[in-house]
Amino acid sequence: MKEGIHPKLNEITITCACGHATPTLSTSEKNYSIEICSNCHPFFSGKQKLIDTAGRVERFQKKYAQFNKKKTKH
Repeated sequence: MKEGIHPKLNEITITCACGHATPTLSTSEKNYSIEICSNCHPFFSGKQKLIDTAGRVERFQKKYAQFNKKKTKH
């Protein structure tokens, strides 16, 4: 490798909102905070959290119930 052309790598820590911290190398000098990581994401963890705040599903079903009914021929 040529000398002096590569950026300097720094050891930083990426911290998730769940508390999981991952040490890594980066050209940046600051630590990062993220909202979701592979430790807490449902796809990777297998734990599905289904949160229905303020009855959004029920409001959607009520709003579009008229389109769900089948039309009958006479």
